[in-house]
Amino acid sequence: MSSNKKYWKSVEELNENSSVVETLQQKEFAEEIPVEDFLGDKESLGDSKTSRRDFLKYVGFSTAAASLAACEGPVVKSIPYVVQPERIVPGIANYYASTIADGFDFASVLVKTREGRPIKIENNDLSKFKGGVNARVNASVLSLYDTKRVKRPMIEGRNVSWEEFDREVSSALDNASGEIVLLTQTFASPSTSKLIQEFSSKYGNVRHVVYDTVSEDAALNAFQSKYGRRALPNYDFSKVKTVVSVGADFLADWHGGGFDAAFAKTRIPKNGKMSRHIQFESNMSLTGANADKRVPLKPSQQKAVMAALRGYIAGGSSTSDLPSNIDDAVVKAASQLRKAGSGAVVVSGVPDQEVQSWVLEINEALGSRVMDTSNARVIRQGNASEVAQLVKDMNNGSVGALLIAGLNPVHTLPNGDEFVEGLKQVETVVDFTTRTDETSKLSKYVAATPHYLESWGDIQFSEKSFSLMQPTIRPLFDTRQFQDTLLKWSGNNASYYEYIKETWSAGLGDRNWSEVLHDGVFEASSPVALPASNNSSSSSISFNMDELEGEGYELTLYTNTAIGDGQQANNPWLQEMPDPLTRASWDNYVTVSKADAEELGLENENVANGGLNGSYVNLTVGDTVVKSVPVYIMPGQAKGSVGLALGYGRKAGVQEEMQTGVNAYPLYKNFSSVQKVKIEKVAGVHEFACVQLHNTLMGRGDIIKETSLEVFNTKDAHVWNSTPEVSLDHQETPVTSPEVDIWESFDRTTGPHFNLSIDLNACTGCGACVIACHSENNVPVVGKDEVRKSRDMHWLRIDRYFSSEDTFTNDLEKKENIGGLGSSLSEFGELEEPADNPQVVFQPVMCQHCNHAPCETVCPVAATSHGRQGQNQMIYNRCVGTRYCANNCPYKVRRFNWFNYAQNDEFDYHLNNDLGRMVLNPDVTVRSRGVMEKCSMCIQKTQKTILDAKREGRTIKDGEFHTACSAACDKGAMVFGDVNDKESKILEKKNDDRMYHLLEYVGTKPNVMYQTKVRNTTEA
Repeated sequence: MSSNKKYWKSVEELNENSSVVETLQQKEFAEEIPVEDFLGDKESLGDSKTSRRDFLKYVGFSTAAASLAACEGPVVKSIPYVVQPERIVPGIANYYASTIADGFDFASVLVKTREGRPIKIENNDLSKFKGGVNARVNASVLSLYDTKRVKRPMIEGRNVSWEEFDREVSSALDNASGEIVLLTQTFASPSTSKLIQEFSSKYGNVRHVVYDTVSEDAALNAFQSKYGRRALPNYDFSKVKTVVSVGADFLADWHGGGFDAAFAKTRIPKNGKMSRHIQFESNMSLTGANADKRVPLKPSQQKAVMAALRGYIAGGSSTSDLPSNIDDAVVKAASQLRKAGSGAVVVSGVPDQEVQSWVLEINEALGSRVMDTSNARVIRQGNASEVAQLVKDMNNGSVGALLIAGLNPVHTLPNGDEFVEGLKQVETVVDFTTRTDETSKLSKYVAATPHYLESWGDIQFSEKSFSLMQPTIRPLFDTRQFQDTLLKWSGNNASYYEYIKETWSAGLGDRNWSEVLHDGVFEASSPVALPASNNSSSSSISFNMDELEGEGYELTLYTNTAIGDGQQANNPWLQEMPDPLTRASWDNYVTVSKADAEELGLENENVANGGLNGSYVNLTVGDTVVKSVPVYIMPGQAKGSVGLALGYGRKAGVQEEMQTGVNAYPLYKNFSSVQKVKIEKVAGVHEFACVQLHNTLMGRGDIIKETSLEVFNTKDAHVWNSTPEVSLDHQETPVTSPEVDIWESFDRTTGPHFNLSIDLNACTGCGACVIACHSENNVPVVGKDEVRKSRDMHWLRIDRYFSSEDTFTNDLEKKENIGGLGSSLSEFGELEEPADNPQVVFQPVMCQHCNHAPCETVCPVAATSHGRQGQNQMIYNRCVGTRYCANNCPYKVRRFNWFNYAQNDEFDYHLNNDLGRMVLNPDVTVRSRGVMEKCSMCIQKTQKTILDAKREGRTIKDGEFHTACSAACDKGAMVFGDVNDKESKILEKKNDDRMYHLLEYVGTKPNVMYQTKVRNTTEA
């Protein structure tokens, strides 16, 4: 039976005479929409066929405007678009060639953008100059979205307009009572050099001083003295047969870095040959860890080694007072250099001009084809003596105005206090900076400069190699480039972009500007001469190694892989990146040998929760004391020497969570990386965030497989790369045999099947892949406290193993010779202790994507499953966080989300604000609390490659498939591809005799493979 009951929606409907009710019965809106107010004349629109479209345009824009107003981060582009910008397709990445040149890191890069946001840095493979897209360069995209950046110009701490800023500073410069000094980083830019010359011409009394935070002054002076140009020799390590390095960390930041990719090519055994690498050093460095032979010695002994090498190779005295073991190593090294002839090279990081002159002399005597002086590097231009003279001039009142660009000298100068006093004597101080740092706080005028991803520029890497910098996003804040400001103050109304084009108008040869800008790199001759040094090399203040003679400890200051010179100290990706050698993050520390630690009463110990603790010391150099420095007992540290990383200890412009470590720059006296130091133990216990507590392999040869070049060349593969066997009917059967397989295998013949190969010979442990993985896959940063609890979220880790004996071979022999309970108890314990000078190997480990995955069988909700293309997949919406999969994983590569790391005040690492979240990759979900996550083998990248090829109607070529880590590895250590492609490089790697799987005896049949480590142990 139907009901005639009347329902009403509002009280207004009960009023029968309401005009509103009557109107709403006929129309959607009670009031007329004022279309003519925003679309123009009502009469003309009546005949228009596009009025509805125009209305939608307006509504779309107003929605976008509202979302912009509500968002802290100035998002320029909004999705979906009603009218789509020409170059932006939603969901499709755009790539721009650009360059990083921050005064320390120089590299040509590709910048991946999504909807107008730079989200990832990649290698520019067109660049012939391998500046090195290292971990810091990969992480630099996050620094773009740093809320600590200076957002607008300031005068005495108050925000001003650029017009007021220009007016006041121009007036101050016009009335400067003394000299105007430009104190800048190395720009290595022809256009900037030309512009500074024009600025100098206008004011007349201008001096340009170039300051490198980490100095290469000795090498620059030596090169200038010999060749008449202030530059550094270039080295092509792809041509090397034998390299002898004395204190040069050439696989890291030495001479600006970028040598590792070429060197890695010579480390792969081909036709029975590979290069030989001998390292003499004090600290255990990345380069020393990769050497075939490493000789630890004190810094003061390094000059004697160089003198002896010079005597053996170039003539002169070859006698030395070196200990017999070091002298023997020098004799053998010299013999191998002579044998290698033009394929030999000697490099040195000793901060002594005389030593650097010997390097040039030795390489010329060898006729080395590795060293190139005709195409010298110009990415270091600093002059220590000019900087020292500037500080004196400031203090005596002869400097009227100081313009500082790209530097933080108050924090980084060894005599920072003296510089601060000098600033008080200068009438006008202008700091061009991206963040409020120690120097800008003391400057009257602060000019906000943009990030390099918002900037134009031209960079000269070497005398023939150039690169262009172009903006990949509109400036996020009210910033202006240093060069644009100089143009304006010089009376030139052109933009810096126009100025660069004009500078190169006749210098590109048969190439046009658009083509060069597209590629990002080009070969040419500079249209502008390199800036001349004001002081001759004779006035150098370079350190003399003879000053180290005598009793006591010797300190070596260095830059570590993550923080470098400290410019990106506010970057949480880099702070959380474990050091390749110590495996500690969020810290710098003094490294000491075990023998010295025992002598000084210093300790490292693991506490009940697994965390590593250490003692504190005070370090004294001259009359400078750095207090409460944590101690890390480092295998391989030369007895009598200690090491400490520069770049830490920043406070200003760095958020509280990242104000870590101690400032070592006050110890960097006379810009020398080696100093005489006093060490005093003080009270307190430091808590390290160390991600790898076990140091050695303990003889487990199934994790790292290693052999010598001699055995590799003379023995069958089953001798040095044996396949594990299991018993089947009392017969030893290889674990790879289908007969011992209890799994039913998937059909892997249809479509691509992905494998990843990791070559232990080519991997240097640099960590670029770790940061690239963070960037691509939205991996969260968890902070020091969580890392200490072993809750780091890295999808990819680089395990570092020391040998217990002098070599890994000796480890294996010791393990195999253990017999009886007593021997077992004592000698297995000894295998856990690294040698005083251990061999080192690095092993990247991520999800192995097992074809017989133990994680898949134990998941009660099928959250992890196997894909047709070989990837072990995670379905986050299904995961309930049982962690059974992590327990069942033999590789321990799964990570559990204990907390929501994004938009959580407890984890304020750039993802708590709209600006920081602009770096997130929209192709990868941000995982929530309570789920398990791990390497996906970048399934979003492989699927895009497949879909692109399908849309274009073509087959996929070998080399098109990439993961974030394989794309970041310019050394070729990681090769990714489809093993179903019979012509692919990955299939070649799979069939290589050096190939093995990690923990192969478990029978998981991984899709990640490793190539056996081979060392060239052959003495001359």
